[in-house]
Amino acid sequence: MAGLMGPWLLVATVLSGVNVVLLAVLTGVWVRNYRTFGSEMTAGLAAFAAAMLLENALAIYFFFSTGMLYVGDPTVQQAVAALRALQTVALAFLTYVTVK
Repeated sequence: MAGLMGPWLLVATVLSGVNVVLLAVLTGVWVRNYRTFGSEMTAGLAAFAAAMLLENALAIYFFFSTGMLYVGDPTVQQAVAALRALQTVALAFLTYVTVK
């Protein structure tokens, strides 16, 4: 399984792991804020973060599954890694301004 994973998928997997951590922090902050303020906006943000957390966790699972579609094409692997990197940058900024 992991032996089939190319270097770009390894990068994408690590980035998805980072995203899971960032999204866990965001979910925690927004759930706490919702409990404190009861705002629909913070409830929506918490739901968004939870959905993105689940998506990244599932991506990690599929990166390790033997039936994944990305294994044979290095160009697709690079694209997946690039998209995960962009998501990580966006989540890092969002986490920074949320925690601050």
